[in-house]
Amino acid sequence: MKLTGNLLIGAQEVSATAGTMKALNPATNAEIEPSFAFGSSVEIDRAAQLADDAFDSYNNTSLEDRAAFLERIADGLDAITPELAQRLALESGLPIAQLEGEAAKSAIQFRQFATVVRQGRFRQATIDPAQPERQPRARMDHRLQKIALGPVAIFGASNFPISYSVAGGDTASALAAGCPVILKAHNAHPGGSELMGRVIQQAVRDSGLHEGVFSLVRGGGNETGEALVDHPLIKGVTFTGSEGGGMALFRRAQQRPDPIPVFTEMTSVNPTFVLPAALAARGESIGDGFTERMLITVGQACLKPAILLAIDGPGYPELKNAMVARVEAMNARTMLTPGINTAYRRNVKRQVEAGAERIAAGGEEQGAWDGQSLLFEVDGGRILDDASLAEEVFGPSALLVRVKDIEQLIAIAKQFRGQLSATMHIDQADHALATRLLPILERRTGRIVVNAFAHPQEVSYASIHGGPFPATSDSRFTSVGMSAIERFLRPVCYQGFPNELLPESLKHGNPCGLWRLVDGEMSKA
Repeated sequence: MKLTGNLLIGAQEVSATAGTMKALNPATNAEIEPSFAFGSSVEIDRAAQLADDAFDSYNNTSLEDRAAFLERIADGLDAITPELAQRLALESGLPIAQLEGEAAKSAIQFRQFATVVRQGRFRQATIDPAQPERQPRARMDHRLQKIALGPVAIFGASNFPISYSVAGGDTASALAAGCPVILKAHNAHPGGSELMGRVIQQAVRDSGLHEGVFSLVRGGGNETGEALVDHPLIKGVTFTGSEGGGMALFRRAQQRPDPIPVFTEMTSVNPTFVLPAALAARGESIGDGFTERMLITVGQACLKPAILLAIDGPGYPELKNAMVARVEAMNARTMLTPGINTAYRRNVKRQVEAGAERIAAGGEEQGAWDGQSLLFEVDGGRILDDASLAEEVFGPSALLVRVKDIEQLIAIAKQFRGQLSATMHIDQADHALATRLLPILERRTGRIVVNAFAHPQEVSYASIHGGPFPATSDSRFTSVGMSAIERFLRPVCYQGFPNELLPESLKHGNPCGLWRLVDGEMSKA
């Protein structure tokens, strides 16, 4: 597939109106051809107008047609996977095999959401039939379904250039809900973004949908993102990135004349608690497994286990030695962007200044944007005194916390801010302590893992990728898993409607064959 560098505004290709850029190969620090177009507010407005024009027809597509559209995207991703992985390896420094796996995961997500659409449960069809004889007042017929919010803006992320980017879970769940998507491509991987954007653009065309169902835009500064959030036709936003960037978009959206939801996924250290019996029984294997997971993707994963807490006692030396050995055996590797690398070095320095002791280091950096693997240790009392030690360091670094006793472990757990995940390693003898720890973690995270590690995450009906602030801006929702579709839906009640005017999912006789809540009971009638 030939890269042109153009913006994809509906079915059209648009050349640069606000400058151009070239991708950077972080491994060689060299630019990669071709040049990629930046757009202005004019292109944002055109994309938003097209998305608004597309909304009514797309929101009312049949469940089968929408599911087939999602499957066409999945098939298109499969078809370009070798080319996509080759291009993104240049733009990210990530291994081709890893990127091929990420492409497969994204295709699976589109197929999973196609199943969700066909099942129709996301409509949450609810019927309270009329009761004309009820006293003292008759009840009219009430019927409820959930419909799409409207056109949404999705900001591609840098750290997973496929599954959190143009053809990622946000796009899949928004399109499944019935929302036209305007995708702001991340400038760290413009070539890969264009390849994925063309797959979706072609699927729109092949499905006979309105061209405004999908557009891809790009900008050189904050103006493009701000114009998207400000546009009155945009009804929702998703963002994966830093807390500063996410909260800037969130606040901007709340200052609109008509505030809109912004679903952000921002920061998390995914604390791991190793309880005493588990530590004594298998401290070495836990330490090795934790560090192996921490180092995946050069530590640039939102679910990277970054802080391990264990009470000093039997098994602690073995756990520590295993972590040290794994880190020291790791060579420095290319990080995704110069900006991420610079922030990593700055945050490592912050931890040292806060009192963390470096106990292991991997191979020295060779390339300009390499990240050296590091392991730090700190006493539990120190992390209680300085909460900055519990802040995210995005990169191949972890903090081992040597805890004095159970009460100090509980106190540290209570100090953590909102997290995407938390992990407990436990044996039978740890259950009483785990029972004390569990409600503390429930208040601070959206996912609790036992005897495994937070990363990687399964994409399923039960999986959650969310949590209290600052992990996300709204802990009621997830950005991963089938319930991610809920972000893009709102309820509408239809009262006293004649059958011919009702939406298909609510008609008498249930022509769609959906499970519906009828007078409080689940029914297919």
